[in-house]
Amino acid sequence: MPDNTASIPLRQRPAQFADLPLHNAPQLAARSLYIHVPFCAHKCHYCDFYSLVDSNDRTTPFARRLARELKALAPFAAPLRTIFIGGGTPTLLPPDAWEIILSRLDSDFTREPGCEFTVECNPETADAALFSMLADRGVNRLSLGAQTFDPALLKTLERTHTPDSLPRALELARNAGIERLSIDLIYAIPGQRLEDWQADLEQALALRVDHLSCYNLTYEPRTALTARLHRGQITPVDEALEIDMFHLASETLARAGFDRYEVSNYARPGQQCRHNLAYWRQEDWLAAGPSASAHVHQHRWKNIPHLDQYLSFDRQGFAPIMDHEPPDLRRALRERIMTGLRLAEGMDLGRLIEQIETHAPGARPHFDATRQQLVDAGWLSPDDSRLCLTPEGVLFADRAASELMLTLL
Repeated sequence: MPDNTASIPLRQRPAQFADLPLHNAPQLAARSLYIHVPFCAHKCHYCDFYSLVDSNDRTTPFARRLARELKALAPFAAPLRTIFIGGGTPTLLPPDAWEIILSRLDSDFTREPGCEFTVECNPETADAALFSMLADRGVNRLSLGAQTFDPALLKTLERTHTPDSLPRALELARNAGIERLSIDLIYAIPGQRLEDWQADLEQALALRVDHLSCYNLTYEPRTALTARLHRGQITPVDEALEIDMFHLASETLARAGFDRYEVSNYARPGQQCRHNLAYWRQEDWLAAGPSASAHVHQHRWKNIPHLDQYLSFDRQGFAPIMDHEPPDLRRALRERIMTGLRLAEGMDLGRLIEQIETHAPGARPHFDATRQQLVDAGWLSPDDSRLCLTPEGVLFADRAASELMLTLL
């Protein structure tokens, strides 16, 4: 399949990471790193992440280009607390490509003791030799995309693996010494019933993993699934049933000892994904690979989502970027609310109010009034020390965050 993203407007402001005014920033040292591997064996119909089915065997050139980008980024990193390699399907890469990438990480980056190192994996790509190689090089966590254990629903999503491939993948991971294992599940799939979702949850728990991500199916623009929806070929799950599925997940997983630490993420104590917590807490992270998004010293940007341009454009290793957003303290406050409110821990309300009074003078009365309205509605906790959702308010997380964010425009 050809890379069909040539028509994407680059809007490069500036053209590359090397042009960002970061080099003299005080205490500039990101402790998290995201790497995007764009290759997939098949494009799932619901997926809107940048990925492609590569017919030109560009995995090794990609790995070499990625290694040069990592070398360029390394001076901006402190000892890393988290590394996350996602995609796409990173486990599609052949061993020689992995060797190039892992060698660069070993030579140019240092890691804190206990650094969380996650790799995403589709079950059908699980391989004993690869998992042993990853474990030997420090990978200690796998995130596996199951989505559902129902063959008919897998077909609806255009997933190519079979339900029995997931237990096999988990066994291979454990045999390699990778013990931290996470499963992604999707609910509200067209044709899915509440009892089907209950069966998926029970099968996931039977596999003895310590982390589950449970996402409601969303119909993203420009995906094949949304096109099928518009053609009337599928019928979305009723909203009331979708809400019942959300509550069923929370109740079932709580009984099994999982805490909901983010709207869609559940973990046994101490097994939260620390890399994703860095995102939701608005910490700094570096990013490499086409389409990868980064956040460093209040600058946001993403690498262009185009493999050919990523491979061909190389100035001292740095990749061409787009959608650069320079520091904006009001925007940073809004983003902190948007992501922080999704966490069960919420946010330190006193600190947030101090930042509002410093960076958004005059917004405090509107913020306080809106917060009180959300408390009265039962969506926010009345706790004066934390800004956090109530169990009832979790369903309205996006709306509650949006209303608070509007007070800071």
